[in-house]
Parts: sequence; C-alpha cells; structure tokens
Amino acid sequence: MLIVTIAALDIYTGRDVQLGPLLVVAPALTASLAGTWLTALAGVLAVAAQVFIAVFLGGLTTPNRVAQIIALTVLSALVVFMRSVLERRERALSLARSVAEAAQRVLLRPPPRRIGPLQVAWLYMSAEDEAEIGGDLFAFARAAHAATRVVIGDVRGHGLAAIGEASLVLGAFREGAHRRATLPGLVTALGESVSRNLEDVTDTEHDAGEHFITCLVLEIPDDLSAAEMIDCGHPPPLLVHDQRVTVLYARQPLPPLGVCERPIEDDRIDPFTFKAGDMLVLYTDGVIEARSPSGAFYPLAERVASFPTSSPDTLLHHIHRDLLAHIGGHPADDAALLVIERTPSHRPHLTSHPSGHHQHHPSGSPPPPGR
Repeated sequence: MLIVTIAALDIYTGRDVQLGPLLVVAPALTASLAGTWLTALAGVLAVAAQVFIAVFLGGLTTPNRVAQIIALTVLSALVVFMRSVLERRERALSLARSVAEAAQRVLLRPPPRRIGPLQVAWLYMSAEDEAEIGGDLFAFARAAHAATRVVIGDVRGHGLAAIGEASLVLGAFREGAHRRATLPGLVTALGESVSRNLEDVTDTEHDAGEHFITCLVLEIPDDLSAAEMIDCGHPPPLLVHDQRVTVLYARQPLPPLGVCERPIEDDRIDPFTFKAGDMLVLYTDGVIEARSPSGAFYPLAERVASFPTSSPDTLLHHIHRDLLAHIGGHPADDAALLVIERTPSHRPHLTSHPSGHHQHHPSGSPPPPGR
C-alpha cells in the first residue's frame, strides 16, 4: 500500500515534484517488521514501482531517472543484507537463550506443588533481564526418614554472576538431604562443601571481595507438629497461624556458609511448632530490602498479616502483586519467596509441578502463584 501510494502521488504530481526516492521507505520499514525474504520482496516491488513511474512519465533513460533507479536498487540491497545479518544474530541469540533457560531450569528445579503433607507455592525474580535464576536459591528434598527438608539461600551478589555459588549449595543440599541423618549434619555438610569448592566456582578475578552464602535449612516431619530450623545468617521465616504472623528468630544464628568451617552442634537447632493449617513464608533479602521510589523497604511481615491466607497460591499472589506495586518497576536484586502450608493429610507423596517457569514475567499482571 505504501509503494502504491507513493507511486500514485509521484505520477499525479508529474515531473515537477519527484516523490519516487521515498520508495526506499518500504523495504526499510519491512526490515523492522519482517524477515529477509519479505524485505527483499519489498525492495523488488519498490524498484519496479520506480521503473513504472519513469516509463509512465516518459523519462526512463534520463540521467535523473537512471540515477534514482540505481540508488534505490543499491539501498534496497543494503537493507536486505543488513536484515539477513540481523536475522542470523537473532537465531544465534535465540539458541543461546534456550540453552541458558534449559540450564537454569536444571539448576533451579521447579519445586513440587505438594511434597509429603506440605503444599508449596514459590516465586523467583531475577535482577538480570532474560535470566530465570540468579544468586538466590531454594530446594526441597525428602529425608531418609519421614520428613521433608527445605533450603533457601542467598549468594553475596546477584544475577548470572552468582549462579556458580548457588549451584554449589543446591548440589550439596540435594546430595546431603538423603544421606545426613540430622539437620546439624546436613548443615555441616553444606558448610564443608562450600568451603572446599567455593574458589572453583566464584569469579575472583572480577570480584575479589569476600564470598559467602546465607541460608536457612528446615526439617519438617510428616507426622509431628514440631519442626526444626538452622539459620546461617539468613532472614528469619514468618509463621502464619490463625491469621497471626510470628517472626521465627533464631536463638543462636550461625555465620553464613563459606565464612568458617566447623561441625554444627545439636544445640544450634531452633525448634518451632508447625501445625496443620499453618503456613511458613520463606524469603530472601531481595524481598525485604526492595525499596519503593521514596526509599522505603518492603514491610513483608506487616503485609502478610493483612493478606488472605486461604492457600499458599493465594498468599503468594497477593505478596507478588503488592511487592511489584511497592517497587514500581524491575527488582534491583534477586528475590525468592516460598509459601509452605502443612495440610491435614499426612500421606507422604510427591507430585510434579506443572511445567513452566518466570523468571521474568511480563510486567503488568503477576504470574500464576506457585511459579
């Protein structure tokens, strides 16, 4: 339509006003909207229209018309060439992105919606565009006995540069959760693995600062209301019981992983009561340190107390929507949230989470809770 319109106007104005050179706009616009072949077609049609104009006005062999045709041909060919180069780069970027997404999904495996007597919803927001994981981490695993073990952690730093350290903790947790009989034994194993391998996975050349990982490790038995946690420098979890929110501060928190290596004693365990119908909210500091445009931190405990807690998905949906509204844009740091509810059923079973993942969800509407 653009080519026909320009050609018709050029013929209508006659030889006094020449609008034919504007035909180069057609392949240029096509290159921004379509692929190489359609761009080439637009270029051919534009050149054909310029020839038609010259023939109709009786000046095909004049130097001016010949120069216009040659210039339009060269410019159209240049646009097609640049579009083909851009298309190759887009294919390479798409392939690299798909490989990165697959690797990220393997590293941060989507937790099950239900594990043992627990119902789970989760959310992950990475500070890096196009990344689905950064320096925050979490995982679930069944212990050798009838219990579920959970870890949530935060690597110093954020984004893709912190993935190596996150993978180190996740791998050690998944291996140790089944082998270590006690929670202190599991945390000791995590600390030993981090201390032994941290230098191999960190970018000390570009970041020579101290590297460590804060984490919170929990054990939730299937048939008991008594649960345990060990806090290694991580923000304390929230316990929601009968619409009341309690911050579960550790009596003797341990230093983050990678700061020091020593066996963890049994007296460092912090027990708490986790009954059927209760919910646990686990999070990383990217949530509570998220700032509003005016600089105010996000008051997570206060907001959780005001939200309905009919299900983990519902609570997570409200937190996510409210957090985005508080930030007013993209998060500056990685942020992870877990909402765990103990259900009345004590039958141990494991079901897979539906396929799919955010990382970054399109702005506007929040993703379905549990993702």
